[in-house]
Amino acid sequence: MPVIVDPDNTTVTSLLTALPAGSHGVVTADRMRAWLDQHHDEYVVVLGPNLTLEAAVEQCEALRTARPTISVILVREQMDTQTLTQAMKAGARDVVVQGDSPAIAAAVNRAHQLFVALRGPSGAIQLGKVVTVFSPKGGVGKTTMAVNLALALTEGGARKVCLVDLDLAFGDVAITMQLFPTHSIEQAIGSEDSLDFAMLDGLLTRHKDSLMVLAAPAHPDARERVTAQLVSKILNSLREGFDFIVVDSAPAFDEQTLTALDETDECVIVATLDVPTLKNVKVALETLEMLNIANGHRHLLLNRADDAVGISPDKVEAILGMKVAAQVATSIDIAAATNSGTPIVVDNPDHPSSAVIRGLASRLAGESVSAPTATTLEPAVVSEPEKSGRRFRIRR
Repeated sequence: MPVIVDPDNTTVTSLLTALPAGSHGVVTADRMRAWLDQHHDEYVVVLGPNLTLEAAVEQCEALRTARPTISVILVREQMDTQTLTQAMKAGARDVVVQGDSPAIAAAVNRAHQLFVALRGPSGAIQLGKVVTVFSPKGGVGKTTMAVNLALALTEGGARKVCLVDLDLAFGDVAITMQLFPTHSIEQAIGSEDSLDFAMLDGLLTRHKDSLMVLAAPAHPDARERVTAQLVSKILNSLREGFDFIVVDSAPAFDEQTLTALDETDECVIVATLDVPTLKNVKVALETLEMLNIANGHRHLLLNRADDAVGISPDKVEAILGMKVAAQVATSIDIAAATNSGTPIVVDNPDHPSSAVIRGLASRLAGESVSAPTATTLEPAVVSEPEKSGRRFRIRR
């Protein structure tokens, strides 16, 4: 999918409307290069008007030799002979004027035609992973962890991530990120047979940190109209355009949550160090085991993990029968960052909690695009046996 580079988030959002569904936007050239390192099937880079001409020319020259199959399109506020000459010498395929959406779309289409001619039709589609953040009990910080984990997985734009708010009655993802979506999952109701990625792309809300969000309905009465079939269709359609789909699930084994769990590749279970929560988590783990969901791909995240409460991580592991993948200590900084609408991994990347969440994101991704800042992480989760066979398919 095309990738746009521009330091102004508003400009990126505007340019995305002229590009194919699923196009991506980043704010720095460094993030663009990280994106290209992860996506070898990329065919076009669009350099926005807020990049200086010198910086744009530099990127053109670098890509011309390093990635000859990638076309570079420059978007400029105005066109003149000097700009055109410099761009063409540097290897740009097209230069278009800002605001001319048809010209931008046509330039991207030509770039795709050239890519197909050079490399042939694309092969098998690499589908993204579904990561479900789940807890059987409310009030444990599940949404806060889901939001921060999704942002950590983007690696600043190097990966394409969609956060789905599947707490359909009382979802808080949008307000946590101070987003004001014009569309939500509610607009997909009734489209189980016709839904595709292009339609879903129009329902997503872009966060400034290169994260897309599918918001929960504004009113809880829509929950009953979101069928399990629709949830499955949404997640499988999003796989086509994203590297990771992070699901913030409801704190219950309802039909929609069970369907999401059945589609899950990696399951992050959030718990706090109190007896009622641990009892519920143990029952939930037994249920997941019975249904053969995410077997060998479950990760226990302890939130507000403080020794002072009298239950140690070792005791938690003994109670639940699984290793702790990550521990996030109680911190007023997390609450303050959440209340300000800037989650902790963005507000304070050097915070110990940010380092823990980024460490978990790296383990879920199986690799690290860029090494996190030096902070002490909890020990990595002990590897468990790989999944074998098909998962139990839930039928309702």
